[in-house]
Amino acid sequence: MTKCYPTVSEEYQKSVEKAKRKLRGLIAEKNCAPLMLRLAWHSAGTFDVKTKTGGPFGTMKHPAELAHAANNGLNIAVRLLEPIKEQFPNLTYADFYQLAGVVAVEITGGPEIPFHPGREEKPHPPPEGRLPDATKGSDHLRQVFSAQMGLSDQHIVALSGGHTLGRCHKERSGFEGPWTTNPLIFDNSYFKELLSGEKEGLLQLPTDKVLLSDPVFRPLVEKYAADEDAFFADYTEAHLKLSELGFADA
Repeated sequence: MTKCYPTVSEEYQKSVEKAKRKLRGLIAEKNCAPLMLRLAWHSAGTFDVKTKTGGPFGTMKHPAELAHAANNGLNIAVRLLEPIKEQFPNLTYADFYQLAGVVAVEITGGPEIPFHPGREEKPHPPPEGRLPDATKGSDHLRQVFSAQMGLSDQHIVALSGGHTLGRCHKERSGFEGPWTTNPLIFDNSYFKELLSGEKEGLLQLPTDKVLLSDPVFRPLVEKYAADEDAFFADYTEAHLKLSELGFADA
């Protein structure tokens, strides 16, 4: 499906660029890239292709969506972003939260992901239960990412590589620890660690381990572990698609 992006004003585009600079400063100062990436993903990942509901449309600012179990801790991200958002009242929260995710990847050494503004805010949060459950297997991942969001197996594995950033917190998810030894650097070390086996102090969730046991997922893990450029290219495509679910569809 081709994308037909809305035209935004020159003033709006300037606000996007200025907000991007402010976000770089905030994310560098607070070391909060993983949290901002999670905010962007969890905002977008609620999209349902069948009902055309949910998705990256700014609803995460609503207390009802922040109260979803999968979003534990994202109230911190929303709070950190608010002083910058107040400086740009013309930007939609829908664009602003996705912009924060793009900056989070870029500032930690990851690829530069194209950003197309023009998302409208939706008034109602999606129902709970649309985001992936880290305790489940490959069937569950395909149900959420493919059947619900409309993404491919390649997108699933590439997006899993985003776990190169950040760590789990027991009080938020029930799991504890980082996936990599440098959780503030965006690179292909998630895949290298996955292939090298479990290590004390590093995390492998059930949804990480299925990437090794699934016959379609595993070759992609091996490809990305061996070739960071290939991972960056596929991650860019996957992140862009995720951040634009339900947006500008022709």
